[in-house]
Amino acid sequence: QLQASGGGLVQAGGSLRLSCAASGRSFSMYAMGWFRQAPGEEREFVAAITGTGKSTIYADSVKGRFTISRDNIKNTVYLQMNSLKPEDTAVYYCAADPGVLSRRGGAYDYWGQGTLVTVSS
Repeated sequence: QLQASGGGLVQAGGSLRLSCAASGRSFSMYAMGWFRQAPGEEREFVAAITGTGKSTIYADSVKGRFTISRDNIKNTVYLQMNSLKPEDTAVYYCAADPGVLSRRGGAYDYWGQGTLVTVSS
């Protein structure tokens, strides 16, 4: 089970850190990803991290502004979001992938409930 939190309202240029807490004892065996879905838009990939935390991938739209990390002791994955833009407004979802890093939502078996991020201009 995945529980995302940390969303909220922030002004453009501001920062937020999202957290996703996972239950279970095999957290480190899963690659973890963040996706987002804006109103009226399809879900899109944001970032992902391997089980060990040694490798990450990002969408071009967030590269250099967002950082994904994880703490396998706390069973938690984070998404640090800096220099936020109004176009980052979306519901953000965390997800767990038992395989290798992927940008495809279909590769992820487990999904959190989402947390809303609103960036005002």
